[in-house]
Amino acid sequence: MSTILIEVRPARTADASEIAATHDEAWRSAYQGIIPGPELEKLINRRGAQWWNGAIRKGSRISVLSFGDRIAGYANYGRNRARSLHFDGEIYELYLRPEFQGLGFGRRLFAAARRDLMQSGLKSMVIWALSDNDPAVGFYQSLGGRMVARSSEQFGPKALDKVAFAWGA
Repeated sequence: MSTILIEVRPARTADASEIAATHDEAWRSAYQGIIPGPELEKLINRRGAQWWNGAIRKGSRISVLSFGDRIAGYANYGRNRARSLHFDGEIYELYLRPEFQGLGFGRRLFAAARRDLMQSGLKSMVIWALSDNDPAVGFYQSLGGRMVARSSEQFGPKALDKVAFAWGA
């Protein structure tokens, strides 16, 4: 019998290429057919291993969920960027590789990021999701997030609706 360690921990520079691969797989799975193809490719290609290495070195708050020796998902988070929303923190991104979705790992990663924000004094938080990304919208609703704002974001020629979910405050 073997045991596989599943843990959420701060990202290390050695994780950069696996985080980039996770980002690539998760974004292709989540946004194919939602974000126009050329725009999606640009967004994915901008976030290679070098980008993640730089973000980790600069001290960005990035946590990874490791499954054995593999990065299964990541979250990056910090202070809320939307001044019009009166919430302290924000999870900027939370993604899992497709094969790790639906197993409770997203909940673990979300809980760890939220706990880290709260321990830093950021008691309330927000996270944005594209409205057409039904799995993400359902996930945040299942975690008790309440819709507090709507906006749109331009992806090349296409404007996509997005919604903010909030916890606390």
